[in-house]
Amino acid sequence: MSAESPGQKSGFRSFVSNALRPKKSRQTLRKGSIGSRSTSDLRMPRPSADEPPPMPSLAPLQAHRLKYKEAHSQLDTQLGERQDYTTIIHTIGLLEPDDSYGPSYIDNRNRPPGEADIAKLPSRLWVRIASYLSPADVASLTISSKTLYRHLGPRFLMVLDTPNNRDHRLEFLVRLDESFPHHLLCYPCGKYHRRTQAGAERLRPAHVLNPLFVCPEATNILNPQPRHRITHGRLIPYSFVQLVLRAHQFGPHYGVPVSSMGRRWSRDEWSHHTRFHVHAGRLLMRVTSQTFADPGLPASAQRMLLFSREDYWPYFSACAHWRDGELMQACKCALGHIPVPRDTGGLQGIEHRVKDRLAGQKFDPNALTRLCGFCRPMRRCPECPTEYLIEVKLAEDKSDPRGSVFRHTLVVTRWTDLGDGKSPRGFEWGGSYSKRGIASIFEAAFTADTLPGQRVISLNPKGKKLGEDGNEWY
Repeated sequence: MSAESPGQKSGFRSFVSNALRPKKSRQTLRKGSIGSRSTSDLRMPRPSADEPPPMPSLAPLQAHRLKYKEAHSQLDTQLGERQDYTTIIHTIGLLEPDDSYGPSYIDNRNRPPGEADIAKLPSRLWVRIASYLSPADVASLTISSKTLYRHLGPRFLMVLDTPNNRDHRLEFLVRLDESFPHHLLCYPCGKYHRRTQAGAERLRPAHVLNPLFVCPEATNILNPQPRHRITHGRLIPYSFVQLVLRAHQFGPHYGVPVSSMGRRWSRDEWSHHTRFHVHAGRLLMRVTSQTFADPGLPASAQRMLLFSREDYWPYFSACAHWRDGELMQACKCALGHIPVPRDTGGLQGIEHRVKDRLAGQKFDPNALTRLCGFCRPMRRCPECPTEYLIEVKLAEDKSDPRGSVFRHTLVVTRWTDLGDGKSPRGFEWGGSYSKRGIASIFEAAFTADTLPGQRVISLNPKGKKLGEDGNEWY
């Protein structure tokens, strides 16, 4: 405000008010400045000589990142493949079971029949396709539909009747298990027989006749039914493996529950306990055998305790390869660790008492027995899925005339895989137990507690296969 203005006031108060008044902006509005500027000038004002240049909208590094992301937005960073999200969304929609997309028909039982598509191909082409398949697969393809049967004919089914294709015939018949709940496949005959004890099949001792179906080959010793030895005088026919796994896979009408297979029995001063479990479609068996063992047994008495006089097999459960390994040597070593009672009379007894007092311990013949590094580890058969554990425990002997006393017992536990029920050859190696043993899988299914940490070693570390010709097993 100039000095001639009428509102000007002089004095100290006006001086202070003028000093605190905000200053005018240096950028004064000039006449014609807006009309003379272009649109670009409005967006980016021209920097004056007194002002620094304006900052760009994005930093150079951020602009480069946005440009790179826009250029590679359709590429997979891991595989380098171009991704079209529209195509991916459409593919997901086509995989719905109600849609008419081909791959969705694989597990859809309500899919429309494909007879028209099969009929489009000539018969010679189907025969050509069948030439690349096995006899069992061709037979399965032939009976899958009427159209395929007209194209292929019955000749591929008649091929299975030849003796050379007996294994392919059994492989084909196993696939029909779900269609015959009241029948059971007989491997010696290669046919399905009707079950005579449907739902009431039970395991019996070996000397008890227990036919599950009427078979003309039942009395033919040259073509016996497949079976597996459990212990001395106890066998498990392969038919029971079929019944358990059929009931587990298809339903209770196809066989018997696995809980009905367990048994307890005693024979030849040995007591046995069997239990079964189905894991990943395979039947696992555990057999625990034990007997009372006296301390200080000589070699002949150990053989009488371990071997049967009838067939010279162990009384406990063992696989067919037990002679080639160190199973019996480990059992004899465990028997040698049972403490022998000391003679407490005379000078020898005084000497023992003095040694025990100097050592600060007391000799107890009924104390727990500790095994050595040879007989303590678990043994795994390299030829079949079988594992063994040898232990010496204390058990109560109620049959002793002196009353209820505790004695040392030899306990041999065997875990084995009986197969998947599709072939008697399933008794051989079929599962993978490299990372987790059969014993761990079996025990984890029944108890929360696990087995104590045991080192698992080979039953036959030297790889010798002498069988009965060897003399170390006895």
